[in-house]
Amino acid sequence: MKDLSDLNQFEVGYDIPALPGMDEADIQTPALVLDLDALERNIKKMGDYAKAHGMRHRVHGKMHKSVDVAKLQEELGGAVGVCCQKVSEAEVFARGGIKDVLISNQVRDPKKIDRLAQLPKLGSRIIVCVDDIDNVAELSAAAQTHGTELEVFIEIDCGAGRCGVTTSEAVVGIAKAIDAAPNLKFTGIQAYQGAMQHLDSYEARKEKLEIAIAMVKDAVDALTAVGLKPELVSGGGTGSYYFESNSGVYNELQCGSYAFMDADYGRILDKDGNRIDQGEWENAFFILTQVMSHAKADKAICDAGLKAQSVDSGLPVIFGRDDVEYIKCSDEHGVISDPKGVLKVGDKLRLVPGHCDPTANVHDWYVGVRGGKVEAVWPVSARGKAY
Repeated sequence: MKDLSDLNQFEVGYDIPALPGMDEADIQTPALVLDLDALERNIKKMGDYAKAHGMRHRVHGKMHKSVDVAKLQEELGGAVGVCCQKVSEAEVFARGGIKDVLISNQVRDPKKIDRLAQLPKLGSRIIVCVDDIDNVAELSAAAQTHGTELEVFIEIDCGAGRCGVTTSEAVVGIAKAIDAAPNLKFTGIQAYQGAMQHLDSYEARKEKLEIAIAMVKDAVDALTAVGLKPELVSGGGTGSYYFESNSGVYNELQCGSYAFMDADYGRILDKDGNRIDQGEWENAFFILTQVMSHAKADKAICDAGLKAQSVDSGLPVIFGRDDVEYIKCSDEHGVISDPKGVLKVGDKLRLVPGHCDPTANVHDWYVGVRGGKVEAVWPVSARGKAY
C-alpha cells in the first residue's frame, strides 16, 4: 500500500482522490466512497449469522478486490479467507497476507497453472475448482514441479449453467482421481447457484435452491459411500445464504455483496416481502459524484459516467433522494433528471451503483468516510487482475 503520509494536498486529484482527515465535501470526484459505519455493521451482522449457524464464511474477494476490506472482514466478521476468480487475484490476496484462498473457478492455461502451483509457497492454503478429470493431472504435475500441495474442490453445476459437472457419478470419478494424484488433496465441493441470486421473489429463490441442495446432498452421499466424504461444501450468496446455512449439507458460505450492497441486489425481497437494502443490509458503497453543468433547466450533468461504473445491472440510484433521478450516461457524463431545478453546479451526490463488483474494478482507491470525515484510503488491490 502506498504511504499516504508522503502525499500532500496538491497530489489529491492526480493520484489519489482524498487524504485521511479531509472533509467528505473535499473528496475529488468521481470517487468510490465507503460508509465505514454501515460497512462494519454489515460485516459484523453476517459474521454473527455465520457463527450462530455453525458456518464458515469465506468472503468473495472478487467483489471488492481489496486486501484491506478482506482483513476487516476477518477481524470484525470472523471470515476464514476469501474466494476469488482468477490466479492474479489469488496472488494479490496471498501476498497481502490472506491465509486461506479459494479460486472458485477452473484454471486450465498451462502458465496460469504453473503460477497457481507456486502460491502455497507464500504460506497460504490454496484451493482450486475442477470440473474435468484431465485438469487433475495438469494440476498434479505443476504441484509436483514446485514441491507444493494444492487442495481441490469439484464444482457442481447446480443451476447456474456455467462451469461444473451435473452428475454424482462424475463427482465421484473426479474425486477418486484427485485422491490418487500426487501433491493434490480432495477437499470438497463448490456448489454456488449464481443464476438465482438476483431473483426478486424469496420463494422463487427458495425453489431454485431446493433443487441445488438436493443435487449437492446426493453428491455428498455418493462421495461418503466411497470413503471420500468432503471436508467442505461451499456456496451460498447474498441472495441465498439462509437456504444453504439451514440445509444440513453446506458448511461454508461465499457471500460477497452483502458488505457493500448495490442497487441490483438491494431490490430483491426477503421472506416478508421487504427489499433487502431496507433492513437486512445497508448501503455502504457509493460513487461520489459532482454536478458539473446545469445548462438545461430540467437536467443536471454529473461527472460519473460509464468510465466510473458498470451499468450491466442497471443505472445507479441516487442515495437518499426521490426528487432527482439518474437517467442516462455516456463515457464521462451522467444525466440527472431535475424537474424542479433543485441541484446546482458543485453539488455532490452519492450514487448506489447497479453492480458493485465491476464498478470497484474501474477505480484505484476506496475512500473510507465516518462522520463526514475521511478516515481511511485503501487501494483497490486487485484492480484489473482479470487473468
